[in-house]
Amino acid sequence: MGIVLNNQSIVAIDIGTTKICVIVGRKVGELVEVVGMGSAPSHGLKKGVVVDVGLATQSIKAAVKEAELVANCSIEAATVGVSGSHINAKNSSGAVPIRSKGGEVKQSDIDNALAAARAIPIAENEQVLHVLPKYFRIDGQEKIHNPLGMHGVRLEVQVHIITGSVSSVQNVVHCCELAGINVVDIVLEQLASAEAVLSLDEKELGVGVLDIGGGTADLAIYQNGTIRHTMVVPIAGNHFTYDVAVGLCTTLDDAEQIKQNYGLASSDLLEHDSKIQTKGIQGKKEDGVQQSFLVHVIESRTNELLHIIKDEIDHYQLRPFMITGMVLTGGGSLLSGIDYATTKLLKMPARIGMPHDRGVNAKYLNSPIYATGYGLLLYAANKYGRGMQHLQGPAVKKIFYRMKSWVSEFF
Repeated sequence: MGIVLNNQSIVAIDIGTTKICVIVGRKVGELVEVVGMGSAPSHGLKKGVVVDVGLATQSIKAAVKEAELVANCSIEAATVGVSGSHINAKNSSGAVPIRSKGGEVKQSDIDNALAAARAIPIAENEQVLHVLPKYFRIDGQEKIHNPLGMHGVRLEVQVHIITGSVSSVQNVVHCCELAGINVVDIVLEQLASAEAVLSLDEKELGVGVLDIGGGTADLAIYQNGTIRHTMVVPIAGNHFTYDVAVGLCTTLDDAEQIKQNYGLASSDLLEHDSKIQTKGIQGKKEDGVQQSFLVHVIESRTNELLHIIKDEIDHYQLRPFMITGMVLTGGGSLLSGIDYATTKLLKMPARIGMPHDRGVNAKYLNSPIYATGYGLLLYAANKYGRGMQHLQGPAVKKIFYRMKSWVSEFF
């Protein structure tokens, strides 16, 4: 079952655009022991959003069944990750008078300031998922992170607001329910990936994490132990594969294999320009292509993605928040040389983020493709024993009630 006591299991489901990953674990002291996992190709999703309920449900069922066989247990509930192009973020501010006697800042004053900052126009069918304080000011003085107990007349706050589509999240939950899974909790996948691959020092000093999935690339920036900025980019691994298929006039399956075996994110890394054999569409014979052409195709898409990230960093002046550089994770980070290209274009250190080996069998997940799933498992284990209740039925209000606590529970 889901989040339960004793030797029973903790289950996390990463519902991605290219794969569904189910990881089963149990808490052993302060560690999380992975006892089984299952995966299946993801169908019925596009850019992280469900576009075919039937296909998505079948994919979830297949991954769950495999995980049940490996872990030798029955899975009835799980913590589920959510992402996709419907996730948006924006900055806002709010200010309120300090109403407490003597001008001392109480929790009610902080809540009122956050409520004022939260009052922003959002699109129909969107809901505020979380209001993340960046910093506070009292009477226009220096930035502070916790104004509780301080004195003044006016309290100001700068916040980062994350919003999401009610219907998109509801569709994910609905697919899980049709697959026989009770959704225990919903977690923003950027946060899960960061939990799996970032160190405490990185989150404290300042770091960016770019989770390159199949349909989207999710950027999140942290400093002082909390999230500072988020962004979802609609460019990811599937776009690289599609470019290769078009450029080489080959099938998508062959393009994926060629990308994995011969692809490079930067032409600087090409040592020998060998010829690559390709499979033509519908059995048509091809003469092959030079690796330099393949690298040119991939490098162009790499630069497009990284320039979008660079523009975001420069526009919002985020570089000072990224003291320790950028951590790349997700299946797209397996592209050879992506860390080199990131360092070169963003002019900051970059590394590939693997899930932390915190459990007995976590070494079996030693790949960035499992970062989100393992992070979801760690999140679920962290809530172990807190009396968490399952979400019942299609009540969207209950779903978003859970979401509002995401960030505070991670950091």
